Amino acid sequence: MSNLIYRIVYYLIRFAGLLPPGVLYFISDLIYYLIYYVIRYRRQVVNENLRNSFPEKSTAEIRHIARNYYRHLCDLIVESLYQTGMSEEEISLRVRYNNPEIIQKYFDRGKHVAAVLGHYGNWEWLCGFPLITPYKCITIYRPLNNRVFDRLMLEARSRFGAEPVPMKMAIRKIYEYDKLGIPSITAFIADQTPPMEKSIFWVDFFNRDTPVYSGVERIAKKMDMAVLFFKMKKTGRGYYEFDLIPLFDNASETTDYEITKAHVAFLEQQIREQPEYWLWSHRRWKLKRNML
Repeated sequence: MSNLIYRIVYYLIRFAGLLPPGVLYFISDLIYYLIYYVIRYRRQVVNENLRNSFPEKSTAEIRHIARNYYRHLCDLIVESLYQTGMSEEEISLRVRYNNPEIIQKYFDRGKHVAAVLGHYGNWEWLCGFPLITPYKCITIYRPLNNRVFDRLMLEARSRFGAEPVPMKMAIRKIYEYDKLGIPSITAFIADQTPPMEKSIFWVDFFNRDTPVYSGVERIAKKMDMAVLFFKMKKTGRGYYEFDLIPLFDNASETTDYEITKAHVAFLEQQIREQPEYWLWSHRRWKLKRNML
């Protein structure tokens, strides 16, 4: 029975991904009304996160950001469905890279690249990057417990040529390509809440003591990668663009936590410009130093 339910859910989601964007965004509007006004999904978490992050803003401004955030969150839901059936032409039309040529200088030097970004805009639509670069593209992911959504996520991320790899396998995979003389670019979502362990690093992020992964820096320094921040901007409903911002050409030459502090600072700057496009319903500040 479980296999039957799995197949039904899987193919229903795949079918939904074939619906026209106009239909999907109409569904998004319906979902917004449901989760914001009826279910009131994590509204307390969102409001608390926003108030603490922007103490200078009025109650009306916080409410405006929150509402726009929920509209964007609902768009992300239907865009995840749409991604399962997108063609190369569609992803290329909807996601623009303003300066992809910057990658070439690293490619010419045989340099591996760490691409750092956060849960901002629609980070999953970076999946189309392999269509515009000669690099081998790797995406770091955390396996999901639900096997339906785990399979769909892996298929969506790899449909245009990217290779999803668990974090613990990242260095090994990059090293394999290095031995073959194949430069790679590895995408890290660097703003997830880390597990409660001593290897995390604490930074000031939106006025609060915040734990972050140091894995990006550890891997980048070990492989002497170049580090770029992929700054995403939402330009319209279902349309995004990236600016590729070099942070460090040689990670091995940086001081301890210099990379981590830099990409966290860039992420905060990005969020402050258009705060409604970050994942505010995530309990980002649930860990405290005294809990470790």
